[in-house]
Amino acid sequence: MFIAQVRGNVVATQKVGKIDGRKLLLVEPFVLEESPSTQLKRTGRALVAIDTVGAGDGEYVLVTQGSSARQTDMTHDMPIDAVIIGIIDKVNVGSQAIYVK
Repeated sequence: MFIAQVRGNVVATQKVGKIDGRKLLLVEPFVLEESPSTQLKRTGRALVAIDTVGAGDGEYVLVTQGSSARQTDMTHDMPIDAVIIGIIDKVNVGSQAIYVK
C-alpha cells in the first residue's frame, strides 16, 4: 500500500467488460522526504487505478497494487493491478502532521 495523489482521470471507451462503468483515475505515487522527513515528495511516476471510494482530483489516496488490488468486494476477479482503497485525511510522522486535508 502506498500514498498517491489523484492527478486526473482516464477515459477508455473500449475496455474489458469486467471494468465497464468503473472510474479510472491517474495517480502519482509519493514518498516521504528522506531528511528531514517533514513532507511528502513527488516520484514523477504515474499509474492508472480503479477508484472504489469516490476520490477526486488533487486528493491524497491510499493505493494497493498486485493481487491485493483484486481482493476488495468491488474488484474481485477484475483484471486490474491498482485500486484506490481510501482517501487520506491526515499523515503524521512522529508527532508532526505532514499532511492535513
